[in-house]
This record gives sequence, structure tokens and C-alpha cells, in this order.
Amino acid sequence: MEQEQRPGRRTLLGAAAIGAGAMVWSGTGTATAAGRGHGHGQHGRDLPVPTVVAHRGASGYRPEHTLGAYQLALDMGAHVIEQDLVPTKDGHLVCRHENDITGTTDVASHPEFADRKTTKTVDGAKLTGWFTEDFTLAELKTLRATERIPGTRRQNTLYDGRWEVPTFAEVLEWAEREGKRRGRRVWLHIETKHPTYFRDIGLALEPRLAKLLRAYGRHRHNSPNFVQSFEPSSIERLSKLVSCPGVVLLSSASSRPWDFVQAGDPRTVADLVTPKGLAWIARFARGIGPDLSLVIPRDKSGKLGTPTTLVRDAHAKKLLVHPYTMRNENTFLPLDFRKGTDPAAYGDAFGALKLYFEQGIDGIFSDHPDTALLARADFVGK
Repeated sequence: MEQEQRPGRRTLLGAAAIGAGAMVWSGTGTATAAGRGHGHGQHGRDLPVPTVVAHRGASGYRPEHTLGAYQLALDMGAHVIEQDLVPTKDGHLVCRHENDITGTTDVASHPEFADRKTTKTVDGAKLTGWFTEDFTLAELKTLRATERIPGTRRQNTLYDGRWEVPTFAEVLEWAEREGKRRGRRVWLHIETKHPTYFRDIGLALEPRLAKLLRAYGRHRHNSPNFVQSFEPSSIERLSKLVSCPGVVLLSSASSRPWDFVQAGDPRTVADLVTPKGLAWIARFARGIGPDLSLVIPRDKSGKLGTPTTLVRDAHAKKLLVHPYTMRNENTFLPLDFRKGTDPAAYGDAFGALKLYFEQGIDGIFSDHPDTALLARADFVGK
């Protein structure tokens, strides 16, 4: 998602997370109490609020964007599973956080692809490695997924090589099977990655994504998925192709969406999180996915400071708020929630989650959905 800068027990966890005190999304960006006359909410929405979104699957425990990570997240009880989409040379959409697959696959160990290593500029960043758009799907399927941050998540390297890079079509098939098996819809949070870049090289993401969503009946306003992007124009384009809710992702306050850079639009994310900017987003989107720092900034020492008015302001424009990304490890937590000196050790993720939930957010992306679900159960039970 963000830009780079025991079965029985799991069932009980999921039940606890969706049980007493659960909220449901009304479909208008606000939460309503379940069982208070709103049922599953407007348009049949069936998501508890706050919603736990498994960030790239259960990526705290398995290599990200693999069917193994998605399945574990669902088994843990996550309400929504996230996919990031990039294309292959022959136009198939596959699930990778980036089109640069150097750090998330074993491509470097394949001598037959040594000559594919190249340097490209993607959204203004110069990168050297291997890129999905230089591989056919058949070629990409000879690779295996690996842990992206092995220094932090050494235990995840146990699963290196176990899973292929999944196509989005395979994920949709998986979601259909799991939905039938469980008797409830499997929700997805689907991101278009670098849409302007791919449009410029003839591999536009939006029509390909819309075609797949339509093929699986997931293009309607009450379909169990969100579409999301860091480029607002991608969500605008998708809003004309499908009716499922769009979410505009927002990076740091000083950053500019790449489509704004390309179009000469001077606005920054700081402009977009004002009431005026949020009103503009609400014209074509149903929610925002802000960096957590836009909800509660960190001070110069790295501790959490004073919350902003973003959640309140977004709700005033009937936008839901799904910030990113909560992780258990010290290296990712605010300074005041770290424990000990090992960056890879777990800190006080429960404390941080409680504080974020108290801001009234509608959901949160987490690499560790089981932790977020337990924190959520504590929160809604009060």
C-alpha cells in the first residue's frame, strides 16, 4: 500500500472481532451501531467499523502479496484483504507492491533473466532492478516470492520460494471460493500502482481492472471491494468505469501525487486534507487512505503529537477514513510505543492502535491483522 519511503482459535478471533459492540459502515463514510435499526447499513454494506484491512495480506507473517499471506489474513479474521496491482508485459494484472520485483522475488537467482536487469525512472525515482512490465506472465510465473524486509522479519524467510506471484484473476477466484466456503463475502482493497507511468507505456491499469471486476460481478456500488490509488485521477477514471467505492490514498503532507506533478497541478497532500481539498475528493471518491502521520503527527523525536482534525473533517464530507500502516515492530512504531532497543522486536502495538481508534477512524491497514483485531475488540467492547 504505502509508497516506499490453530484454525479454531482463528475462528474465535474473527467472531470476537465482529461480535458484540461491532459497528458497520453505512456506506456514507460514517459508522452506525449494528442492531440499531441499520442492519448491515446502506447498500448492504457488511463491514464492521473500525475495519481491519490486512495490508498486502498478513505480511507480518508471510511474504507479502502471496496467496499464503492472503489466506492467513482471512483465517485470522481480517475484514478486508489488500492487493497492489501492476501489469506484465502482455497486459496481465499481478499482485506486487511495486513493479520493481528485485526485493520481492528470486529473480536475481535466475540466470536466464540476467539481461532483463535495467535502470528506469518511475514516478521521478531512478531504480535499478527487474520490472514486471518486462516479463510475460508465463515468465513471471517461473519466479517465486520472497520476503521484502528479511532483516526485520527473519522468520518470514522460512517461506521464501513457497508461492508464486499471483495474478489478480487468481485472487478473485480465491475470493469466490473462500466466500462460498465461509458463507460470506470476501472483501478486497485493490490499489492501482503508478497508473500514470503505466498509462504512458501503453499498459493502462484502470480498464484492465474494470474488466476483471465486471467479469466477477464486483463492479457494482455494493460489491465487496474498494479501489484505491495514490493518484486521484486514477480513482476519477475508475469512477466512470465501475461503481464500487474509490479511496484516495494520501502520503506525507508535503508530497504531491505523481499525476499532479505530471499535470502541473501545484497542490500537495496538505492541500488535499483541508476541507476544500476533501470536498474535491468527495466528488469522485468515497474515502481517503491517509498516512497515519496525517491523523496524528509525530514530533521531532518521533513521538506522537497532537491529533489533527482530518478524521472529523473527512467525515463532514461523508468520506470514510482508512489510514495506513500499523505494524508490530519497534522500527515502525512511534518512539513512545517502542520497547527495548531491538528494531525488529515487537513494541506496544496495542497502545498505539488504541490511540488511533480513539480518533474515530473507520478502519486501519495492518501487517499484523490478528493484533489489530484484538485491539479492535478491546476498543469496541468499552
